[in-house]
Amino acid sequence: MAHTLSDHQNPLPVAQATVLALPPTSQTQDLRTRWTALDSLLCGAFAGAVAKTVIAPLDRTKIIFQVSSNRFSAKEAFRLIYCTYMKDGLLGLWRGNSATMVRVMPYAAIQFCSHEQYKKHLGGYYGYQGKALPPVPRLLAGSLAGTTAAMLTYPLDMVRARMAVTAKEMYSNIMHVFVRISQEEGVRTLYRGFTPTILGVIPYAGITFFTYETLKKLHTEKTKRSHPYPYERLAFGACAGLIGQSASYPLDVVRRRMQTAGVTGSSYVTVLGTMREIITREGVVHGLYKGLSMNWVKGPIAVGISFTTFDITHSLLFKLHQMSYFTH
Repeated sequence: MAHTLSDHQNPLPVAQATVLALPPTSQTQDLRTRWTALDSLLCGAFAGAVAKTVIAPLDRTKIIFQVSSNRFSAKEAFRLIYCTYMKDGLLGLWRGNSATMVRVMPYAAIQFCSHEQYKKHLGGYYGYQGKALPPVPRLLAGSLAGTTAAMLTYPLDMVRARMAVTAKEMYSNIMHVFVRISQEEGVRTLYRGFTPTILGVIPYAGITFFTYETLKKLHTEKTKRSHPYPYERLAFGACAGLIGQSASYPLDVVRRRMQTAGVTGSSYVTVLGTMREIITREGVVHGLYKGLSMNWVKGPIAVGISFTTFDITHSLLFKLHQMSYFTH
């Protein structure tokens, strides 16, 4: 980050040059560290909000099919979207998106920020500080980041699922969902489906971050450009989302069934019990992988937008901090 005098066309006064040449104090280093973490939190929250808002109608449709026994098809999915639009208007397609924002912004912020921190710690431990991590630590950093975010924000995911599959009359707002679930079903219900969520997020987040970071590394080695173009980031993120979500999708279905059992009249209690019941009634392909084709549409779009938005905004903030640092 330090500039030398040769970087500037106009030489600086001796006194100012001396100040710039001095090594940064520990207080300045701490300030930079805090700003880096804060940048990651802000950029992660913004990236998650943009990505989820773009694919919200498809996400809501996928959840509705996941928690029902109706057979999924593209025709039925778009029919549901059309019926929702005719009944509730355009904004009806984004029902539950407020709960999604309340959940996804802290989730994405924590996930991206913790991923940066895990990469630093693992890089220091394995001797790759400031460099691309080897495969195993790269996979581990993604899994730890996803697990950290899921553990800290899980009740919000439960609320989002409930709002997505119920009518407006049942839950008026986010707080109403929390209150009704706590009073009628118990506080523990807010964590129903937690186990399959963690089991699913470990491979999903690990594979997704691993794929994206690996593609960026290979791109840098081949093109000698450290910063891919936005459309290249989108492509890398799309590939990462496609592979990651396909690997963990059955656990996503199990998670949704357990989260919405209280309003669908089902008795899904355990992971294995839920999985067994789904397979018995609907089969493996039409049960555990119901809606996967829609996920192949919305998943890559969401992950691509999320990673691209994070990288671009993070780079922008870094440049602004650099400008501010050398100005002052």
